[in-house]
Order: sequence, then structure tokens, then C-alpha cells
Amino acid sequence: MSTLHLGIAQLRPAWGDKARTVEIITAAVAEAAARDIDILAFSETFLSGYPFWVCRTNGAAFDDARQARAYAQFMESSVEIGGAELALVSEAARDHGVSVYLGVNERGSRSGRGTVWCTLVTIDAERGIVGAHRKLMPTHDERLVWGIGDAQDLRCHAFGGFRVGGLNCWENWMSHARAALYEDGEDIHISVWPGNEAVTKGLPIFAAQEGRMWCASVCGLLSLSDVPEDFEFYADLLVEGLDSIFAGGSAIYDPGQACVARLEPGVEGIASALIDKASLYQARQGFDQSGHYARPDIFDLSIHRRRLGRDG
Repeated sequence: MSTLHLGIAQLRPAWGDKARTVEIITAAVAEAAARDIDILAFSETFLSGYPFWVCRTNGAAFDDARQARAYAQFMESSVEIGGAELALVSEAARDHGVSVYLGVNERGSRSGRGTVWCTLVTIDAERGIVGAHRKLMPTHDERLVWGIGDAQDLRCHAFGGFRVGGLNCWENWMSHARAALYEDGEDIHISVWPGNEAVTKGLPIFAAQEGRMWCASVCGLLSLSDVPEDFEFYADLLVEGLDSIFAGGSAIYDPGQACVARLEPGVEGIASALIDKASLYQARQGFDQSGHYARPDIFDLSIHRRRLGRDG
């Protein structure tokens, strides 16, 4: 395969409602198939929703009953890698021939029953789930709700003649994490964010330049109206006048840092770009991170690709 059709989905989830959000995902996969898209990427924790309330409700209050109830609701809506929700998404991917990069709130199937991870799941249209990368380090208040991830699935996956990798939000700024994917032959980088392109601070453009690769920046949309009224802090946030939480602003950049596809803030939809091998070869003539510009005689990158703890 000398070309690959990459799509990015900027959509509203049914926050906290994993069954309804799976319906949104599978409908988007069907639409992507109708447009001959090979890979479709969704925003960070699209299933079952970013923990937006923590920074707005004194989430660090110790032993607070309301925060505990909110976390319990959040935990209940999270998914397991071998669970029914991701099985339905994998089935849709197979039926429509569209591979998927999907941000999820993952809860452990064994020892991690009280822990949620921010995970980027890779679903191959033919092989099903081939990767579940847990965010290496939650950022700031995210550490109140997400566990620390690991490098078990910090790797690229082959799709046709391309190698595709991905990272969650601010772990994209971790130079060693990016280097791990470069060393694994990354051609296309999936950069997923909860929303608001200003938070990316230009990283997707920088990654495209640094890796001489294609970079998809997938930002989410979320308003309080997307949140169920029975969520613990819904009434409080409504009284405060909270409306728009995340506005989106997703894009795809080529190896020359040109924006070739874009979804404007506030707009739901799927954007896409046709990626070709020639553009990668041309960009890497003068600089190739893990090729002719590398110095393995000086630098040695060690990656401990193992799952932390006992949870599978």
C-alpha cells in the first residue's frame, strides 16, 4: 500500500453513557467506510468521557463524599479492554473495514478494579485490538482520577505499508515517548486531546517537523448538555453557568507542517487526508530521526515494555 486514507473524528460523546457513546462511534465508523477511510481516530477518552469536573469542583478535597460519588460514577462508566463495549467497536471496525484509534477510560479486569487509566486503544480492522497504551503520566489534576501508565504498548502498528503510533495529550511533550515511537519506525502520529486546540500549544506541527511524518491532532467537543443530569456535580456546574467545556479544533499536518485537513472549533464531523509514501521519503532526504541522522553509536534508548502491576 503506497497510500492510506486517514480520518479524524471531532464528535460529541454521550458523557458517562458508554452504551450510547459506542453507538456514536460505530455510526462514525460506518460513515468513514462510506468515504473509503482506512483509519479513523477519536479524541482522548472519547469513551466514556474526560474527567472535566475535577478542576472545577475542588477535586483535591480529601475524603470528600461528593468527590467519591463522582469518581464512583466515573469508574462505573469506564470500560475493560476485553469488555462488551470495545467488542462492539471491534466488530464494527471489522464489518466496515476501518481501523480505529480510540481514547477510552480503562478500568482493570483483575487487580485494578479501583483504578482507571487514560488509554489509547488501537483496533485493527482484521485483527481486533492490537494495542492499549496507558497514558504514561496524567497531567496535574488528572492524577486524582487516573493511574500512572506504562510502556507495554508504547509502540507502532503496521497498517499497509505505514507504521502508526499515538500518544495521549501532554505525554506528546515527553521527548523519550516520542523517541520510542520514532525508533519503532513511526510514519503517522495520532495525537489525541480532550479538546481545545490551544492546549496542544503547536505540538502536532512540531511533531510533524521533528519526525518528518504525518501528524493527526484529534480534539474533542463537550458541553454540559452532553453530561447526564444525574452526575454528582451537574447541578452545581449548571448554576455556575458552565456551558462549553471543550471546543475542538482538530487537524492533520503533513511532513512539511502544512495543514491538509481541519475541523473548526465547535463543528462536529469527520475530516480526512490521503497519505502517501513519497511525501515521507521527500521529507526524510535531509533529516531522518531514526535513520541516516541517528547516532546509535552515541545514543541508546532503553524502553521497559512491560505492564506495571498485576493487572492485565
